[in-house]
Amino acid sequence: MIRSMADEDEFLVRSAQKGDLRAFEALVEKYQKKMLNLAYRMLGDYEEACDAVQEAFLSAFRAIRKFRGEAKFSSWLYGIVLNQARNRLRQIASRQRHQSLPSDDPLGSSSGRPNTDPPSLEASVLDQLEKKEIEEKVQECINQLDEGYREVLVLRDILGHSYEEIRQTLKLPEGTVKSRLSRARESVKNCLKKGFGNL
Repeated sequence: MIRSMADEDEFLVRSAQKGDLRAFEALVEKYQKKMLNLAYRMLGDYEEACDAVQEAFLSAFRAIRKFRGEAKFSSWLYGIVLNQARNRLRQIASRQRHQSLPSDDPLGSSSGRPNTDPPSLEASVLDQLEKKEIEEKVQECINQLDEGYREVLVLRDILGHSYEEIRQTLKLPEGTVKSRLSRARESVKNCLKKGFGNL
């Protein structure tokens, strides 16, 4: 008999609550990519996202016995990852206030002269660069959103969660979720217009 995802999670959670490490490892294996995607979209930095997810899984492991199943396990886990991401955003902001940015010379080579090697003009490479530039700009626009708007946008538009899942994860009324999502989308759209308006 095939178990549904919810049944499988319930079985693994119950086993983990009884001290079965392999059951918890199975939950980590199942959700780590989704959690990393969420953390990366919230933080905009891969290393920070990895650290946040690692901390989130440690927190989840310590708290698994307190999980009562009122919401889906994945919603509970998304909430823990979001808390870690919020904490890291505050830490990053604090660090940035206390240190000055180093000056970079992106065009310079080790000799001090500009690098003059011509870039490859293959269409596929140019397409990849253009796609990468767009993705970076979208992430930059997401990073500029206030925390509450960023969370809703990432959960809905990037991770594809339903309004009910977002409501459970963020513990917000559905109307607030929809309102924040609408404002977040508008802000990202305006940001992208500014970023690509001169091209």
